[in-house]
Amino acid sequence: MERLKLVLQYFQSNSESISNGICVVLSLVSVKLYTQMDFKCPCLPQYNKIYGMGIMFVPPIILFFLGVLINRHTGVMMEEWVRPPGKRAKNTAVVKFMFSSMMQRALLAPMVWILVSLLDGKCFVCAFSITVDPKHFSGMPNNTGLDIIRLMAKIPCKEDPIFHTQAFRKAVSRYLQCWSQAVGWGILLFFIVLGAVARIIKPCFDHATFLQTRYWSNYLDIEQKLFDETCCLHARDFARKCVIQFFESIQGDVPPCLPQPPHSGEEEMEDFLHGITRLDQVDKVLETWYFSKPELDVTKIATRARICIAWEDSKGKTHYSDV
Repeated sequence: MERLKLVLQYFQSNSESISNGICVVLSLVSVKLYTQMDFKCPCLPQYNKIYGMGIMFVPPIILFFLGVLINRHTGVMMEEWVRPPGKRAKNTAVVKFMFSSMMQRALLAPMVWILVSLLDGKCFVCAFSITVDPKHFSGMPNNTGLDIIRLMAKIPCKEDPIFHTQAFRKAVSRYLQCWSQAVGWGILLFFIVLGAVARIIKPCFDHATFLQTRYWSNYLDIEQKLFDETCCLHARDFARKCVIQFFESIQGDVPPCLPQPPHSGEEEMEDFLHGITRLDQVDKVLETWYFSKPELDVTKIATRARICIAWEDSKGKTHYSDV
């Protein structure tokens, strides 16, 4: 149980791990959906290819947009791309890095669906059975009264009575399944080789630039989280004081019995209003944050003037302490 809590805390504290976990879950869900799906080819020349290709590519499109939708980097990337420059210049390298990261995660589940469907072969057999030349196979029924195209369209239907002997149908199906699996394994091999080559040649590029880009992409994600958390704390404190003020104005001197903020030791928690106490001030701050985000420079905090208290000890020596 303790290990499970540690794992959950790790995923909660690391947005990249959360995104990776969601992608893995979507991939597993795609495999589960495909295995549970009742695939039935229409066995009609005009619909076979549409149905087979639709089952192979429409669900991956849905999974792709779902992966884009639930990826946190999508919102952060779009906000960074469309925001006004203000005091902070835009870094196109960071936007490209976040776009690449988002696309890699969003494409995982669709590629798993396509690979599973190709390795299974049912969609491929349904879509391309009418393209096979029956002359290469023996045992084709010739007393059905159907033309060759309609006959080949019925290859995916095992229960069709026109195939008195299943040898012809099985031979054509096996041929198409072999092609489907070959395409699936070829795509899988291509991506594995591509990933291996990318890992090998990655150190050949400027690694310092990559570290900088990754740092600032993480910064944007964390900055947005901290801003949202600070807004929530400010809104909570603002609402609490507005409610207390309302009840005080109605009840006169009777103190309202409202829940108080949590305490840290003997001191109350920090006041998050920071002088922003009216609606127009809040709107102005939020507008300023959007149109003119702060500069990436914290030297002002380090050089900020401090308030000192001077005091003397029993020996008459003067001491100074910061407030």
